[in-house]
Amino acid sequence: MEGAHEQRPGTVKDPVCGMWVDPARARGRVQFEGTDYFFCSPGCAKKFEANPGLYLKPQPPAEETPLAAEYVCPMDPEVVSDRPGACPKCGMALEPRVASLAEEDDGELRSMTRRLWVCAIFTAPVLVLAMTSGLGMQPWLNDALQFALATPVVLWGGWPFFVRGWQSLRNRSLNMFTLIGLGTSVAYLYSSVALIAPELLPTSRVNETYFEAAAVIVTLVLAGQVLELRGRRSTSAAIRGLLQLAPKTALLVGADGSAHEILVSEVRKGNRLRVRPGEAVPVDGVVIEGGSSVDEAMLTGESMPVEKSVGDVVTGGTTNQTGAFVMEARRVGHETVLANVVRMVAEAQRSRAPIQRLADRVAGYFVPAVIGVALLTFIAWVSVGPEPRLANAVVNAVAVLIIACPCALGLATPMAIVVGTGRGAQVGVLFGNAESLGRTAAVSVLFLDKTGTLTDGKSTVVEVRPEAGYSEHELISAAGAVEQNSEHPLAAAVVRVARERGIQS
Repeated sequence: MEGAHEQRPGTVKDPVCGMWVDPARARGRVQFEGTDYFFCSPGCAKKFEANPGLYLKPQPPAEETPLAAEYVCPMDPEVVSDRPGACPKCGMALEPRVASLAEEDDGELRSMTRRLWVCAIFTAPVLVLAMTSGLGMQPWLNDALQFALATPVVLWGGWPFFVRGWQSLRNRSLNMFTLIGLGTSVAYLYSSVALIAPELLPTSRVNETYFEAAAVIVTLVLAGQVLELRGRRSTSAAIRGLLQLAPKTALLVGADGSAHEILVSEVRKGNRLRVRPGEAVPVDGVVIEGGSSVDEAMLTGESMPVEKSVGDVVTGGTTNQTGAFVMEARRVGHETVLANVVRMVAEAQRSRAPIQRLADRVAGYFVPAVIGVALLTFIAWVSVGPEPRLANAVVNAVAVLIIACPCALGLATPMAIVVGTGRGAQVGVLFGNAESLGRTAAVSVLFLDKTGTLTDGKSTVVEVRPEAGYSEHELISAAGAVEQNSEHPLAAAVVRVARERGIQS
């Protein structure tokens, strides 16, 4: 094959593969409609003779139907919307179903983190005052200080939970935020009444306040939300890292053999693309001209490049090594292998594990059951309780709601799923769904591919054994000199050990 990848004086372009050919050294020549065309190989000349119009007339690219924008709830993937906003069930911000390279807005994480720090600072003294009976101070002063400290925690720090709880009531989809909002608000209001209007309560209950319970619940739930949002951000960063494996542009080969740069998003099925040495393969396709070795470590973990020739499949995101080739795009956009891997990670983050679905079902019954028990408690105390019946009924009904307020049931499982899938993506372990993550607890035997999984996937010189008469220094220097211009992984290992030891090759 005679040809070059860059134009030189006196060369012409091969209309089939796009390489630059010296007419005097061309391996093929075809005359068509009074014009001579030169080719780098007989194969290109035969293809041109069979159908000259295919390579001389521009081909309109097939239009690809774009995906409709979809936004899903990170906690319930069954909630889908065509526009961003809040989930009607839980109130959490909807996120795009299809990941992108754009940095996500961390506004919710920043807001929750700010609320957590402020609430933790205010909650700590409330807890101390409640556990030590005010350090010997007057009960009314103790309660007043707790009221002053707990008010911003409940009303400002817990405001997002009240909004989500109210939305769940409006949409008749009771969840943990319903009970969290109900329990903390009742505890705070009851304690405020005990402080401001103690004459409304039984004498034995006057000094009983629950400011610390309301403040601690809000702070703990905020901590859970921050951990969850951080886990989601880590997973999103891992997804963006996967997306960055694919190049942003590609070289489109025209019918006349010329090549120009286009965005990868503009590539269509059937387009011919040139991939030069060192470049990443833009989309999935088949080699139609030339050949090279391709590093597929991003898919297989194997450090040894795979030889590719005409007819072989190449995957978007893999790295071309020494040669150049022309490929035909077969899968583009959301159809590529890399896009499917990214989608799998994103869907695993949002998928529901069996235990999570069970927790959701329990929560669906638990919330109305707690409210029902509180009502029954109120009715029982009003009917047969000691005087003052109404005050005692209110106090005991409130106690039921406060005790039943959850800190973990609806939060621990989804948080574990999000953090687990995110951490796995960071270290290269991709879970197909949350159920797979849950089943790892029962795994007793693992079958692993060694290269790229248990090892780094890079060849390394571990020992040098020179023959008699040669020193280790001389052997490494000679080997490094021979291999320094090679791009083979084993050659790179030899050159690397020479550099590490400061040996001039």
